[in-house]
Amino acid sequence: MKAEKQTTSQKSISIVVPVYGCVDCLENLCARLSESVEKIAQQYEIILVDDRDPNGAWNKILEIQKQYPAVHGIRLSRNYGQHIAITAGLQAAKGDLVVVMDCDLQDPPEIIPEMCAKLAEGFDYVIGIRVQRHHSAFRVYGAKLYFKLLSKLTKQKINPGAGSFSILTRKVVDGFNLFTEKDRHYLFILRWLGFQMGTIDYTHAERLTGKSSYSWKALLKHATDGLFFQTTVFLKWIVLAGMLFSTSGVAFAVYLVFQYFLNDIAEGWTSLATLILVSTGALMISLGVVGLYVGKIFDQTRHRPLYLVDTVIEREAKW
Repeated sequence: MKAEKQTTSQKSISIVVPVYGCVDCLENLCARLSESVEKIAQQYEIILVDDRDPNGAWNKILEIQKQYPAVHGIRLSRNYGQHIAITAGLQAAKGDLVVVMDCDLQDPPEIIPEMCAKLAEGFDYVIGIRVQRHHSAFRVYGAKLYFKLLSKLTKQKINPGAGSFSILTRKVVDGFNLFTEKDRHYLFILRWLGFQMGTIDYTHAERLTGKSSYSWKALLKHATDGLFFQTTVFLKWIVLAGMLFSTSGVAFAVYLVFQYFLNDIAEGWTSLATLILVSTGALMISLGVVGLYVGKIFDQTRHRPLYLVDTVIEREAKW
C-alpha cells in the first residue's frame, strides 16, 4: 500500500548534532541551520551533544547559546562515541520531526528543506546519500567493501553512501528510543524498525576544520561491531564449519583405515600433525567468535546506563 502524503508545515523540528572534534565549525553550523530551518518551521531547537570533546566544545556551546536561543546543550559525563551521543540527542528531542547530522558541515544544512519535502511524499524517515565523498580513496573503497559484505550477511541492500544525515518523524524517534543495547549503530537500528524509508542524494562537502574522530583503530572496531553484533550469521557459520571439519575428519579416518588394510602401509605423522593444526585452529577461531558474543551478552546483562549526562543547558527554543 502506498503511503499517504503528509505535510511538514507547522511542525516543530529538532536538530540533533553530536559534537566532537569540530569546535571551530559550531558557530557557522548554528547560523546555517537557523537560516535553513526557519524557512520551513517557526518552532525548532538545535541540540548540541558534547561527547566530551577535549578541545573546549562545551565553552563554545555556552558562548553560541547567547546568540542563538534555539541552541540547547547536553554535555555527557565522558566520551561514549557518536552513536550514543546521537541517542542522547534523540531522547532529548521534542520536535515532531528530528534531523540528525554531523557537526563538521560536510553535511549541508541547506538541503534540510529538501529532506522535509521528500518526507512529505509519504516516508517515515529520509536518509541522505553521499554521491561524492571527501575521504581518502582507501577509506571510500574500504567502506564499499564493508557494506557489500554486510549486505550479503544481513540479506539487505545497504548503500555505502548512507550516513547519519537524516530526518525522522516522531514515531521513528519513539521507536528508536525503545532500544537499549549498548553496541548500537544508528543506521542499523533505523533499518530494523521497518518504517518507510526515503533517500535523497547530496554532495559531501570538504571538511573545513579539524579532523575525523574515527582513527583507523576506531573504524576497525566500528566495522567489527557492525559485522559481528548486528547479526548472528557468524554463529551459524561456526556450526556449518564444525560439521564440515567433522565430516572431513571421518572421511579421512576411513581413508587411512583402507590404506592400512589394503596396502599394509602405516601413515606417517605428517597427515596427523596437519589434521591437529587445522582442527585446533578452527576450534580456536570458533571459540573466539563465541567468546565475543558471550562477552557482549555479559556486558548487556549488567544493565548499566547507555550514558550519563554531566550538564544540560536549555533556553527557550523558538517554539
